[in-house]
Amino acid sequence: MFNTGKFAHKTIVITGASRGIGKEIALKLAQDGANIVIAAKTADPHPKLPGTIYTAAEEIEKAGGKSLPCVVDVRDEDAVQKCVEEAVRKFGGIDVLVNNASAISLTGTLETSMKRYDLMHNINTRGTFLMSQKCIPYLKQSKNPHILNLSPPLLMEPQWFANHVAYTMAKYGMSMCVLGMHEELRSDGIAVNALWPRTAIWTAAMDMLSAGGGASGSRKPEIMADAAYAILSRNSREFTGNFVMDDDILREEGVTDFTKYAMDPSAPLMMDFFVPGVEYNDFKLGGGDPKRQKSRASLKAADVAETLSRVKQSISAEHVQKIKAVFEFILKDNTGIRHVYVDLKNGNGSVGEGKPPSSDVQMETTTETFQSIFAGELSATKAFMTQKLKIKGDMAKAIQLEALLKNLQKSK
Repeated sequence: MFNTGKFAHKTIVITGASRGIGKEIALKLAQDGANIVIAAKTADPHPKLPGTIYTAAEEIEKAGGKSLPCVVDVRDEDAVQKCVEEAVRKFGGIDVLVNNASAISLTGTLETSMKRYDLMHNINTRGTFLMSQKCIPYLKQSKNPHILNLSPPLLMEPQWFANHVAYTMAKYGMSMCVLGMHEELRSDGIAVNALWPRTAIWTAAMDMLSAGGGASGSRKPEIMADAAYAILSRNSREFTGNFVMDDDILREEGVTDFTKYAMDPSAPLMMDFFVPGVEYNDFKLGGGDPKRQKSRASLKAADVAETLSRVKQSISAEHVQKIKAVFEFILKDNTGIRHVYVDLKNGNGSVGEGKPPSSDVQMETTTETFQSIFAGELSATKAFMTQKLKIKGDMAKAIQLEALLKNLQKSK
C-alpha cells in the first residue's frame, strides 16, 4: 500500500514501538512525515532482541518522521501521564494512539502463576485502558482522531479459552475496550478499532522464541503496518467499532497480491489465534504435495522407536546450543503410558525411552498424535490449540520444537 502523505505533521503515540509490529507501523507513518511517540520500556539493549526506543527513533528520523522516545511501562500511570504530556509539549497535540504493547503466556490455569496473570492483564487490558484514558482529552481536539488496538475479534468459542484462558481474557480485554469506547467516544468523533493478523507474523521475538523454525509459514510485519495505515486513513466519524483482519482491510484498499508479505511464498501459511471461521482440528499443514504426503505416511506407520531414531539423526550440538532444553513426551493410549524424551540441553543432544531425570517441557499426547507431529502432518502448535497436545513447563522452549521438526523434515 502506497503512502499518501496524509499523516504529515500528525502525532501518533505507539506503545511497544521499539521493535516488531509496533516499530513497523511507526516506520510506515514516518514515511509521511509523522511525529512518532515511541512509548516502550526498552531503553537498554536486550541481550537477544535488537532494538531500543533510541534505535527506533533513529530509524524513524531516517524514514522521514520526527520522533520522541519515551521510557514507558504502560502499567505505570505516572509514566504514561508524563509521556502524554511530553508528546503534547513537543508536538502540540495527539492525533492517533496505537495500543500495541502486549504480554503473552500460553499456559493453562494450573500453569499460570498469579504474577504472570497480573502481568498480562496489567499490560494488555489495564495498559490499553490507561493509555487511552490519558490520550482521549487531546484526541478530542484532533480533526481525525483514532485509537487502534492490536487485539482480536471477540470470538466466544471454547477453543480460544481452553488452553490459555488467562491470556485470552487479557487479550479480549483490549478488544472490549474497542467495543465500549467506540460507542462512548462516537459523539467526540474518535474512532476506536481493532486490528488482528490472519496469520503468524514474523518478528525478531518470534525468531528468538522458535530458533528460526516458524518463518516459512509467517507473513512479514509490513502487512500489519499497511493495514494500520489503511484503518487510520479512514474518516474517524464513519469508520469505528470494527474488528479488522489485516488482509481484509487491504483487499478493500485494492491489494490483490499478498505473496509480497509472505516470508516464504511457496509455504502454506500458519493461521494465528482468534481467526474467525478457522477450525484448527481440520487444519493440516503441507497441502497436497505427493512427496511430502508419502514421507509423512511412511513415518507415521513406523513405531515410536523408529521415530526417535530419525530424530536422533537430525539433532546436533548446534540445536543444543540454540534450544537448551529437555523435552519429555508422555504418550497415553489404551495400552498404557509411555515416556520418551528429546534432550537438546546436554552434550550433542540425545533421545531415548523412559522418563528423563529432569525436563524443561512436558508434553502429554497420544502415540498417534506424537507420530503425526514428528511426521510433519500436524504441527505442535495446531495440536496444542486443538487440545491434542498438553504442554507444561517453559512455553518459550516448547515453541522451539517447531524448529526441531522442521530440521527433521529437511533430513529426509
